Amino acid sequence: MNKVQRVSSLRAAVQAAHKDKKTVGFVPTMGNLHEGHLALVRAAKLRADFVVVSIYVNPTQFGADEDLDNYPSTPDEDARLLAELGVDVLFLPEQATMYPGEISAQTVVYVPKIGDLYCGKNRPEHFYGVTTVVSRLFNMVQPDVAVFGKKDYQQLVIIKRMTEDLAYPIQVVGVDTVRNESGLALSSRNGYLTESQLKTGAKLQETLRWMQSELSEHKSVKSKAALARLEKQAKHRLKELGFEPQYINIVRQVDLMPAEKGDQSLVILAAAPLGKARLIDNLEVELAVDN
Repeated sequence: MNKVQRVSSLRAAVQAAHKDKKTVGFVPTMGNLHEGHLALVRAAKLRADFVVVSIYVNPTQFGADEDLDNYPSTPDEDARLLAELGVDVLFLPEQATMYPGEISAQTVVYVPKIGDLYCGKNRPEHFYGVTTVVSRLFNMVQPDVAVFGKKDYQQLVIIKRMTEDLAYPIQVVGVDTVRNESGLALSSRNGYLTESQLKTGAKLQETLRWMQSELSEHKSVKSKAALARLEKQAKHRLKELGFEPQYINIVRQVDLMPAEKGDQSLVILAAAPLGKARLIDNLEVELAVDN
């Protein structure tokens, strides 16, 4: 595995791969890799001949009171895991590479409307940072395929929209969430949870599955009022379990707009802090079609 810091070295490796008629896959990460990240790398290797993984903790997607300074870092273990998976290039850009000059004076890439909802409402700076850094990485790596996890469903939809709007010649692929034995979605921030909270954390997905069962009794959305009642009931359940739910919303998969009467391809989105960790999760729901 070739470890590079300079964009010139990265592009030389990618251009050589393209010259050899290889497809290039890309997995952007912030490090502290777990099985969820490794699943993304495996998915990239299935779809591309040459795989690049980046590790960069992006400061612009953290709010003022968030955990940038304490974000977990395991660089040596990360490199070992990626080498074992046969990654071709590990891109480790420095701060000056990603943001030359004053960060507040940098060009920003942003997807309006869907970027202002859900996590965007609770973390106003977050998606400005995500789409800006992903856009920069896309330009640096110039991949054919980019792989992201479905755990952050809103992020995935936003990046797909950005890629389409900016005419990037990149296929964006979403990979199913990897969970532990109890059903908790894997996340670097799970390390903030106590042993007891790790068990409670699995109740978030259980609650979404309960909502799915309630929805599945109907073949399509009956009314917005019915959805609002279900969302309110789910939020109450989580509060009783010790979560501090920020939102639970039933929305359309395609554009993340609130579900309406007759919609059938839905996703339930949730964010619920538990202790020191802000947990996010989701569940896709396909309602039956009348024959």
